[in-house]
Amino acid sequence: MNLISELVASAPAYGELRRHIHAHPELGFEEVQTAALVAERLEAMGIEVHTGLGTTGVVGTIRYGNGTKSIGLRADMDALPIQEQTGVAHASTRDGVFHGCGHDGHTAMLLAAAEYLVDMPKSDQGKGFDGTVHLIFQPAEEGLGGGEAMVEDGLFELFPCDAVFGMHNWPGLPVGQFAVRSGPFMAAQDIYDVTVHGTGGHAAYPQLAANPIPVVADIAAAYSEMGRTARERSAVIVVTEMEAGDAYNVIPDKAVIRGGVRNFDRQHQDDIEAELKQAAQQIGEQAGLAVEVDYRRNYPVLVNSQKETDIAVEVARSLVGEDNVDAYAKLVSGSEDFAFMLQEKPGCYILIGGGGEPGTPFCHNPHYDFNDDIIALGASYWVALTQRCLG
Repeated sequence: MNLISELVASAPAYGELRRHIHAHPELGFEEVQTAALVAERLEAMGIEVHTGLGTTGVVGTIRYGNGTKSIGLRADMDALPIQEQTGVAHASTRDGVFHGCGHDGHTAMLLAAAEYLVDMPKSDQGKGFDGTVHLIFQPAEEGLGGGEAMVEDGLFELFPCDAVFGMHNWPGLPVGQFAVRSGPFMAAQDIYDVTVHGTGGHAAYPQLAANPIPVVADIAAAYSEMGRTARERSAVIVVTEMEAGDAYNVIPDKAVIRGGVRNFDRQHQDDIEAELKQAAQQIGEQAGLAVEVDYRRNYPVLVNSQKETDIAVEVARSLVGEDNVDAYAKLVSGSEDFAFMLQEKPGCYILIGGGGEPGTPFCHNPHYDFNDDIIALGASYWVALTQRCLG
């Protein structure tokens, strides 16, 4: 791998910083200590810092020369509401809160790149850059829309970017490899609540009640069957929760199912929403019970622009070689709120291999831990990308 030697040398220190962040995780929009640590580190490097964007977001700005071009590099900072089970020495000190997706590592990699970038002279044999790079440390990626919050709070008005870039570690992809694709890459995330209203009563006299549980179970079964056929549209439909009753001898007056939908096409998104609503209403009508469907569009499809994806591929290949960069990666059914930033600006979101050993826990697994061995590579990618875009 063609890594920057200074970043290889600083990687152990940033690994230590990553483990400190890991031990002190914070949930979305609550990243007060993490944001303060990031701001303190950036200020100590002499970088201009803006805090409080999107509640707890931080943006650091580095300018060189008279160039008018500008880019944004984004990392996320929030943890997950999961009880960690890794048993590592740097495990979370907070019950039920855990950096189970590697955002601690993303933060460390961008900070490592920042330290190198701020000390890089423009005249360094063509290796510097001429323009502006905004270092975007985002809160609340895990389902709360921190990316959208930063955009609505004026991210790109305050910090203009010609393009914006993101990166995520990917367990299962070998260290030293990258994966990306132009166009739709990561799925839209929709969520739904279906409530069936019945009539409660005594379990000994079911004829005097209207039990909503069988009806909601029929809707869940219908949704599961729709999920099997949705694969033809590269979509996912899943039921994840069922809530009904709290006693053996009482028929409840309502029952609820909840779940999610993932897809990569706006037309399919519209069609699936309509189909789910129609199926629930028809089943409810057949049973003579009222049904409410609350369908909400949470994260949009993440769409990489062609030009910026080509640049990202070129940069990644310069670091790890052509054979180690998959420029036509498979669609990812997971969602990512960097998609909100890509709705505003052209850009690219790339996956960096976190380790491909069999049995490696994936993100959101209580046994997952970020691989510190990729810090130097991730930071080198950020620096090389900056040089390529602002060279």
